[in-house]
Amino acid sequence: MSWLPCGVYHELYKQDHSWWQTRFVRGKMILLGLTVFLFIPLWAGNFWLSVMSEVAYTALGALGVQLLIGLCGQITLGHAAFLAVGAYTSALLMLQANLPYLWTMPLAGIVAGLWSVLFGLPSARVKGFYLIMTTMAAQFITVDLIITQYVSQVGGRGQAFSLPPGTLTAGPWTIESDRSIYYLLASVTVVLTLGLANLLRSKVGRAWVAIRDNDIAAEAMGINIVYYKLVAFFVAGFIGGVAGAAGLSRLSAISPEHFPWFLSLWLVGVILIGGAGSLYGVFFGSLFMVLVMEGLKLALIPLSPIFPQLAMKFLFLKEAVFGLAIAAFLIYEPNGLAYRWWQIKNYFNLWPFSY
Repeated sequence: MSWLPCGVYHELYKQDHSWWQTRFVRGKMILLGLTVFLFIPLWAGNFWLSVMSEVAYTALGALGVQLLIGLCGQITLGHAAFLAVGAYTSALLMLQANLPYLWTMPLAGIVAGLWSVLFGLPSARVKGFYLIMTTMAAQFITVDLIITQYVSQVGGRGQAFSLPPGTLTAGPWTIESDRSIYYLLASVTVVLTLGLANLLRSKVGRAWVAIRDNDIAAEAMGINIVYYKLVAFFVAGFIGGVAGAAGLSRLSAISPEHFPWFLSLWLVGVILIGGAGSLYGVFFGSLFMVLVMEGLKLALIPLSPIFPQLAMKFLFLKEAVFGLAIAAFLIYEPNGLAYRWWQIKNYFNLWPFSY
C-alpha cells in the first residue's frame, strides 16, 4: 500500500528513503522532466527560452547560497565573486589553453571552490555580522581588485574578454541559439541539484544541518565543525564556479560588470523569497524574481511613449521592486514560497482529513 489519507505508508527502510515514494510522485517527476526538456524547448519562443535560461542561471547561482545560508548557517554576501572566478577560469582555459568548453566547467568549479575555502577560513573563528564582512571582502577583493586590475589584462584584452563565435561547444554542437543555451543551463542545473540533494542525504549533509541548528551542540556530539564548514564553502564555491562557467553561454563577452555586488544580494533575496533551507525554494525564488522583473519590463513598454524616462530608470525600479519584495515576504511569508508549497502538498496528501 502506497497511498493513504493519513499520508504515505512504508513497509521497508528502502522505501522510506527512496526519492520517489509513490506512483503519484513518480508521475509528477516524469511530467516535470518532460516539461523542462521537451515541452518548453519545443513550444516556447526565443523570448521565453531566454527567460527560462535566466531562471536556470539564477537557480544555479542561488544553489551555493542556499547551501551556505539555508543548510549550513554560514551567511554570505559575496557569492557573485565565485561566479566571476568560475566564468573567468572557463574563459581563460578556452582562450589561452584551447580546452573544450565542457571540460572547463569542472575545472572552473574546482578553482572557485578553492578560492571560496580561502574566504571560508575565518568561519572557524567568527560568525554572524563578522562573517558577513568577510564574505563581502571576497566580493570586493576578487572582482574589483584582482579580476578588474589583473585578470582582465591577460593577453592584452582590456576589460572585456570577447568569446568568438564557435568558442562554446558541447561535442559536435555549437552553443549559439536560445534553445541550445537553454538545454545547457537546464542540464547543468539538474545535474548539480541532484548532486547537492544526494550530498544532503549523506553524513556530510546531516553534519551541515546540525551545525546550522546549533553548532555548539554539533561540536559536543563529535562533529568537526571547522572541517564541515570548509567543505560547505568548497561545495558552494564549486557550484558557483560551474554556474559562472555555464553562464558564459548567455554572453558574447565577459567583463567584471557582469558580477556586481548587487548580484550577491540578488541571490540572497532569491533564497529568502523561495525559502531558506529548501532546494525547492531555490527554484521558486528564481521563478518569482525573474518572472516578476520580466513582467515589470513588459508592463513598462506601453508606458514608454508617455513616460520615456521609465525605460532609462528601469534599473532603479528593479532595485526598488526587489527591496519591496524582500520586505513583503519577510513580513507576510517569512518561510518563503517553499513552505507554502509544502502546505499545499500536505493538504492534498491528507485530504479529506487535512485538518
